[in-house]
Amino acid sequence: MPRLAIYQPDIAQNTGTMLRLAACLGVPVEIIEPAGFDVSDRNLRRSGMDYLERAAVTRHVSWRTFEDWRRTGGGRLILATTKGAVPYTAFGFAPDDIILVGRESAGVPDEVHEAADARVVIPMRPGLRSLNVAVTAAMILGEALRQTGTFPLPAPLEPDHP
Repeated sequence: MPRLAIYQPDIAQNTGTMLRLAACLGVPVEIIEPAGFDVSDRNLRRSGMDYLERAAVTRHVSWRTFEDWRRTGGGRLILATTKGAVPYTAFGFAPDDIILVGRESAGVPDEVHEAADARVVIPMRPGLRSLNVAVTAAMILGEALRQTGTFPLPAPLEPDHP
């Protein structure tokens, strides 16, 4: 199943929203610190609600520790970036891909761009810069799950009883 990685997040509410998304979809999350806020339940609770404990989250103290972890476990690093060359809908996702979103304020540094195995973009109208990072994560994760057939199965519907 694809994973979501969040690079040095700036805004707790966006991170909480992405953790809720990941919990609902069963997608593991890697948070690459330092963050621009204290990464605690208190700061994430408003947008993550009661889903936080259902999210599979691993925290990495730095980019370097994340990269060390990734090299031992495998998986391509797919960077969501406004500087991407391939529309995310034209990219072929694999089940072990790690989809990385950057900081709300600055994206990711050149070192991270260079480490990415692929850079994907969400096509937008000219003159507009970017989408909210949580929206970006939702769109790209949705496509990756669709392509890899790893969306969670819905609960069976209860038959109607008259």
